[in-house]
Amino acid sequence: MPLSQNPKNPAAQIPGVIYRPLMIYEDQRGWLAEIFRQDEVMPEHMPVMTYISVTKPGVGRGPHAHRHQTDLFCFPGPGEFRIVLWDQRSDSPSFGRHQEFYLGESCPGILIVPPGVVHGYLNISDRPGVVFNGANRLYKGAGRLEPVDEIRYEDDPNCPFRLK
Repeated sequence: MPLSQNPKNPAAQIPGVIYRPLMIYEDQRGWLAEIFRQDEVMPEHMPVMTYISVTKPGVGRGPHAHRHQTDLFCFPGPGEFRIVLWDQRSDSPSFGRHQEFYLGESCPGILIVPPGVVHGYLNISDRPGVVFNGANRLYKGAGRLEPVDEIRYEDDPNCPFRLK
């Protein structure tokens, strides 16, 4: 039986961004959740690599954007995150719009973020938080021989994208 889902996150308001609750199935052994299934993820979003990260309380990652990469994030808990997205695609009908999601242990979820959408997240809980990412591009390309596909904003004091 799935655990109850917290409906505090609205539908994605930025074209290409996909949000869905992470369905967690619990039994006497613990719990299980499917992060992605080939029959539920569009081919252009299909991960070619995955990683897991742990972010300490009060710490943010990003904001940054990708020129070509789509990220398939999973925020299963532990920890709670505020995720902020800014649409910087000049040809997008939502250019300039930003949207926030609150995902983690109280509201586990999946967030697919396409290229050109600036994104970052902040651990707003009092304990380390876990995030999985299934990117549709290899980090630094095959053999790690290509430039990193990131536009970094976190070290620019004049950038308009802020997590805190």
